[in-house]
Amino acid sequence: MTEATTPTTGPKAGVRELTLRAILLGGVLTLMFTAANVYLGLKVGLTFATSIPAAVISMALLRFMTGATILENNIVQTIASAAGTLAAIIFVLPGLVMVGYWQGFPLLETTAITMLGGILGVLFSVPLRRALVVDADLPYPEGRAAAEVLQVGAASAEGAAENKAGLSALLWNSLVAAGFTLLTQMKVAAGEVSKWFSVGAGATGIAGGLGFALFGVGHLVGLSVGLAQLVGLVTGWWILLPILTQGVAGPDVETIANEVFRADVRFFGAGVIAVAALWTLLKIARPVIGGIRSAMAASRARHAGTALAVGEQDIPIGWVFGGSLLTLIPIAWLLWSILAGGPLAGSAAILVAGALVFVVVIGLMIASVTGYMAGLIGASNSPVSGIGILAIIASSLLLVGLLGRGGGEEASAAMVAYALIVTGVVFGIATISNDNLQDLKTGQLVGATPWKQQVALMIGVFFGSLVVPPVLNVLNETLGFVGVPGAGPNALAAPQAGLISSLAKGVLGGDLNWTMLGYGALAGVGFIVVDELLGRMGKLRLPPLAIGIGIYLPMAVILPVVIGAVGGWFYDRWAERRANAAFAHRMGVLTATGMIVGESLFGVFYAGLVYATDSDAPLAVVGDGFHVPSIFIGLGLFVALISLSYARTRKAVETTA
Repeated sequence: MTEATTPTTGPKAGVRELTLRAILLGGVLTLMFTAANVYLGLKVGLTFATSIPAAVISMALLRFMTGATILENNIVQTIASAAGTLAAIIFVLPGLVMVGYWQGFPLLETTAITMLGGILGVLFSVPLRRALVVDADLPYPEGRAAAEVLQVGAASAEGAAENKAGLSALLWNSLVAAGFTLLTQMKVAAGEVSKWFSVGAGATGIAGGLGFALFGVGHLVGLSVGLAQLVGLVTGWWILLPILTQGVAGPDVETIANEVFRADVRFFGAGVIAVAALWTLLKIARPVIGGIRSAMAASRARHAGTALAVGEQDIPIGWVFGGSLLTLIPIAWLLWSILAGGPLAGSAAILVAGALVFVVVIGLMIASVTGYMAGLIGASNSPVSGIGILAIIASSLLLVGLLGRGGGEEASAAMVAYALIVTGVVFGIATISNDNLQDLKTGQLVGATPWKQQVALMIGVFFGSLVVPPVLNVLNETLGFVGVPGAGPNALAAPQAGLISSLAKGVLGGDLNWTMLGYGALAGVGFIVVDELLGRMGKLRLPPLAIGIGIYLPMAVILPVVIGAVGGWFYDRWAERRANAAFAHRMGVLTATGMIVGESLFGVFYAGLVYATDSDAPLAVVGDGFHVPSIFIGLGLFVALISLSYARTRKAVETTA
């Protein structure tokens, strides 16, 4: 196998890439994965990345068709990746039902918000490819993992010893991860281990998810990001939380700790993310501008008849500008039609104009920041909901600036709804940009044509946008949302949507938690200074965005990523001492990739099973009384299987010529 940092398959004339069968297969996978992600996201507030599962399924199916290529498989995963990203619109749109503005999810409006934001996300991220994929030294963990999957699958038929060993590592760890996840859903093994305790008159705890996917992501993002997230975890859970819970801790320490975390610590983390995002934007402004100039130069060269290398062929920058302007027209129509006949109709012109400027300016900024974050820690772990928090605050402040507060209860409710809809469009930009650059990194590593991938992602946006409204309506009518009148006993929590709608009410009502946001912003400045000083001293960097993410996300998500980063560092140190160091390193990447693949594929199966059975635990074979034994079984088995996986990989490296 060749180095993962160079294309293994050059795009040549006649090589199949953007084919009809790839589009159809990608479309089918997008429909399936989007439905699964919508349900899981509303249920537990998390979605799973779909690129790698799509790549695995694509290779399994296209292998039986004549002339299948690695580039076709790449197109399939590019289209299907929209499922893991567009589904994140559920973090915003259910808020319209929660605030009583919608009774259901109207097909036209829901599809338009999702699709138009997604298309702008693709277009806005085109000039970012050169700045953040080609020229930036970012890890892109999932993009590289997907490339490894495609490369191993494409090369395995050749029978080379290294390729066989790589495929074996991928399959073994996929099966181990899926098997362990099955045991957690059977409740035989715990999926999370936690201990909550008092600290003086305060409360805190320690919690870690026993998830192979999170551990694998930690291996891929590396030690710098992992330690930065550890700094965030310590700051949020072991410094801030004990202070903020002083005097309120009671017998139910866990409930108090989690309530204060959601009410205060996450806002502190959002403040850190906001400042770190602005700093990141300033740092990447020059390369982004350079990327736009490079894209314009490539467009001029193309018009002059110069043949561009296939790897340099993005969608022409003129089409990007023109397409963006054209997309703003239906957005304006959508917003105008929503305002018509309502309490804000008299201010429709200024509200639509302000929203369009907001979508373009904030959308471009968010596209840059989310693209950078995806490159830094991966699309799955990028805190897009944190960006949604900042977007809803900004859009609500825009409305306050344009119309002021007051105007009666009906007008206030309409302003909240309008802020949510504008944020929904911007959120579409954020989620697609968060994913698109991962796909383009995969394409760069396997030798794909950028413009074909960009077109493929637009196709994925189209397919995904069609399935979001009916799935939302089915879930709303059968289960409902927590806190909404008429919701059933198994109502969906939709945690992000509830938070974001509450934020809109808080800003427009004047009672937002500005204090914690402000403290977080000040801390963010301090983290930036520390990171810059470490860089100048030549020490290991602690990216401020990763620190903010470590504060903002639950400890159960962050801790296994940190442990995975440390484990990956130890493995890489061992790999560097091997005679075949490059191969040893790739085997480590494939080991981590397999962990992600197995859990992700099982996630697809389990989501469908939960929906089909209308049960929260369709695979459970034991009751709550088995909880304590399941902790020991889960923790012991997790450690044993991780150790076994790495031992197996090291043995394969040593025995492969």
